[in-house]
Amino acid sequence: EDLRDELDIIGALVELKRNNPQLEKAVVKLNEGFSGEGNAIFSFSDYDESRNLKSYVRDSIAAKLEVVADDITYQNFIDKFRSMQGVVEEFIPGAIKHSPSVQCRINPLGKVEVLSTHDQLLGGESGQVFIGANFPAIPEYAREIGLMGRDIGINLKEHGVIGRFGADFISVNTEKGWKHYALELNLRKGGTTHPFLMLQGLTVGNYDLESGIYSTANGQKRYYFSSDNLKSDVYRGLTPHDLMDIAITNRLQYDGSLQQGVMFHLMGALSQYGKLGVVCIGDTANRATAFYRRTVQVLNREGNSTYS
Repeated sequence: EDLRDELDIIGALVELKRNNPQLEKAVVKLNEGFSGEGNAIFSFSDYDESRNLKSYVRDSIAAKLEVVADDITYQNFIDKFRSMQGVVEEFIPGAIKHSPSVQCRINPLGKVEVLSTHDQLLGGESGQVFIGANFPAIPEYAREIGLMGRDIGINLKEHGVIGRFGADFISVNTEKGWKHYALELNLRKGGTTHPFLMLQGLTVGNYDLESGIYSTANGQKRYYFSSDNLKSDVYRGLTPHDLMDIAITNRLQYDGSLQQGVMFHLMGALSQYGKLGVVCIGDTANRATAFYRRTVQVLNREGNSTYS
């Protein structure tokens, strides 16, 4: 951590590889990134142990460091790194990996509350870009990462922290169960804050740490899939009014009597950028995901119709 420039990055990559000769990849992160777009991946795939490790990294970094964000060159990334500084860390391997997160709040009285858990959906070439999230996290580890989040909050409280924070993990399914690696701590509202607040506002419910279940005011379970990155060129030109007409015609809109359906947001970016956000709420995880799939299917059809 506390790395400042290209030389520091090279030194950190060399140190990580020496400490762990089996290391295949490493992640270079800007201190001020969001949705994974402040990250870059370095691969040791063609390293030959007969070569000097430091020379290998120095000579190949410009060609082998893959920046996650589109249209950002290596030099642009290094310039941003000098300005923002950052860290280099191991890329966690594993055949079955999830990316859960826990959201907590430390109130002014010092009480640590676990607000929610999510399974984040990551995409992009290296699986570094935040696409969306399932709420809550799967039962196999929802309580476990919730307790980890509470422990983090208790520690942060001792340093005078007040307010919301989120902790992101990489979880690897091993023969002995899920193993969790804490990746980063976000001392702010995050990408999973607004969909959860939307759910609470619509259903007046709460998340229970022990069971890992969200219950509405009348005791019904609710789940959602949310995304703030639903994007396609065929959506460009659609207005928010068009979107509402499409949702109503295809019965996608949120039904207050059933407390299920689709809520849209970020609609101001729809016409120009072909991008919007959705929160798909259902009484089961499968139903919430089905709402999302149907939303994408309908928007792609209507967008193509408008586009043509």
